Formats: sequence, C-alpha cells, structure tokens
Amino acid sequence: MNDSLFEKAANAVLEGEMNKSKEIAQKSIDQGIDPLKMIEKGFSPGIAEAGRLFDRGELFLPQLMTCADAMKAATNILNQTLGNEPGNNEGVIKVILGSVEGDLHDIGKGIVASLLEANGIEVIDLGTDVPVDKFASKAQEFEVDVIGTSSLLTTTMKETEKLENYLKEKGLRNKFKTIVGGAPVTERWAKKIGADAYAENANEAVSKIFEITQ
Repeated sequence: MNDSLFEKAANAVLEGEMNKSKEIAQKSIDQGIDPLKMIEKGFSPGIAEAGRLFDRGELFLPQLMTCADAMKAATNILNQTLGNEPGNNEGVIKVILGSVEGDLHDIGKGIVASLLEANGIEVIDLGTDVPVDKFASKAQEFEVDVIGTSSLLTTTMKETEKLENYLKEKGLRNKFKTIVGGAPVTERWAKKIGADAYAENANEAVSKIFEITQ
C-alpha cells in the first residue's frame, strides 16, 4: 500500500501537480506513514528524476520550477507534522544564500533557493546587496553548513574573493563550505579564490551542495 503511495507522490512531483502532491502528503499523514519516510521514498525521488531530466535537456526550467513548487507544497505539510522550525532542523543541511554587495539581481538566486528547498535543504535567503560581514555573521547565527553567493556582474565578482579572505581572517573558513555562482562566475574563478564549489545552474547547485557536505 505504501509503495503505491510513494510512487504516486513521485509522479505528482514529476508532473508538477501541486494539489495532487498536497493531497498525497495529507493522505500519508492520515494513514500514519512516517513523514520522513514519505519525503525520502515518495517525494524526493520525484524531484531527483526531474533534476536528471533537466540535466539531459528533456525538461526545461519553467517545468523544473513547477516540480519544485509541487515538492515544496508537499514537504510544507509534512514538516508541520514533524514540527520543524526554520533554523532548528537537526541533521538537515543548512545553506545561506545571497547576492553579493553591489549586486541587486535576485531571480537566479530565487530559483536556486526554491530548488534547494525542494530537495530538503534548509535555506536562509539574505536577499541582495549583502556585505561579507553579514554573510559571516548570519552563517554563525544560524550555524549553517554552506555559504552560497550569487554574482551577476563582473564588477561584483571580487566580493566573492573578499568573502573568502574575510572568513580566513576571522578564523571561520574551516567552519563553512562555500559555493559560488552567477553569469560571469566560472569554475576557474572558484578555484582561484578558494571556494569549495561552483554551480553553473540551480540543479547543479543542489548536487554540488550535497557533494561538499558529505
């Protein structure tokens, strides 16, 4: 019985059916299925498959985001049962995201945040125009695992290097993993400044964050 519901959950996410995902989440609660198991065996395989299809060019970004919305709608219901509160989820990967100081671009970062959350990663979004000291202080406050920065302008790329240096100066670099992204940012730049990872797109950000937090 559970296997059938798990399969329906995965399909609902893969098809981007938000209402159906919510119905299945509630049904699983009514049937007494462990919410964590429902996420792990039901909804998560759906968003994982959506990510694979996106990587192969068989799914486009608007469709991927619809899948992410369906996943988030379901997990929101299940998380209420678990009593999860932002910043207080033991064992969950926590990520701080923000566009660096001088950069007001928000759309790409928002897509990354949505997809991370859909994959069960807790996101603290600091918004745009975030100075390096705020990244550092909030990372400590929320005890995050990863600091993610977005830079959409070549003129603001230097802020990602500034953050790496700031973390080293404050003796914090070993406490957090860092990941960088944005149109002008490259793998080469990430290696040059000493970041732990570079992500070309939102789906890659998910896999890279799982990779560097293992």
